[in-house]
Amino acid sequence: LILYPIICVVGLTGNVLTLIVLSQRKMLTSTNVFLGALAVADIIKLINDCLYVIVNVLMRTLPIAANRMMGFMYPFSHYIFNQSVCVASWLTVSVAIERYVAVCHATRAKVVCTINRARIISVSVFLTMSLVTIPSYLRYTRCLTFDPNFNQTMYSITLSSLGNNQSFMTGYTWIQNLLRCIIPLFVLLVLNACIIHALRKQRVPGKKMSARNRITLMLIVVIVVFIICIFPDAIMSTFFRFGYVDENNLIKGIREITDTLLSINSAVNFIIYCVCSKGFR
Repeated sequence: LILYPIICVVGLTGNVLTLIVLSQRKMLTSTNVFLGALAVADIIKLINDCLYVIVNVLMRTLPIAANRMMGFMYPFSHYIFNQSVCVASWLTVSVAIERYVAVCHATRAKVVCTINRARIISVSVFLTMSLVTIPSYLRYTRCLTFDPNFNQTMYSITLSSLGNNQSFMTGYTWIQNLLRCIIPLFVLLVLNACIIHALRKQRVPGKKMSARNRITLMLIVVIVVFIICIFPDAIMSTFFRFGYVDENNLIKGIREITDTLLSINSAVNFIIYCVCSKGFR
């Protein structure tokens, strides 16, 4: 009720401004194509978070309306959450790979790091992750049950027939966790280490950092923040492997913290760009 509205307002405003800035013709680069796509994924994530804020407000004012809204939105919102985080993960990986090529293989960068290729990769990431996360939507279903507290039927979220298929869901959950956080986290740690090592080797004492390296430094900050924010979610997803509604209260409490970190990651990039990039400011 307090943190999420602040994060969502700041994040949505920042990401919309990011898209406005990056849409300028003079800002059109392959890196900025990835950052623009990342802003779109973050906007989707934050709009989804706004729906949970509305549900929380209604729970304290109009609980029956909150129950109806939660019943209709949860399966889809669970899907959007997983889809947007997967997309953001792999777009961040794409940025890291592009920076690695630009810094460590500079002679090949003009051929490999093109605007059209960045657009194709960004669209492919959105489509692939949207398809891969479809079982997240099919995992839950709503059903009507009589609630004596309200003396009427209310919606409850339960596992669907697919969600109750343990052999399928166990394998799928591992695949999703690998794609959402574990593999991106490992790739980003390795690439970031390589980029930082290359920048240190190229650095000349007493000489100002080049514009290309300043951009690389900004993107390193973006990647580090992403790693910090997604690491707790990676641990939770690997060890518990549940959806929110079928977790106990202790895990739900921890999950709120890890989900808040993911929301902060979706909201903070605009601030990083403003602090680190004179051109963006």
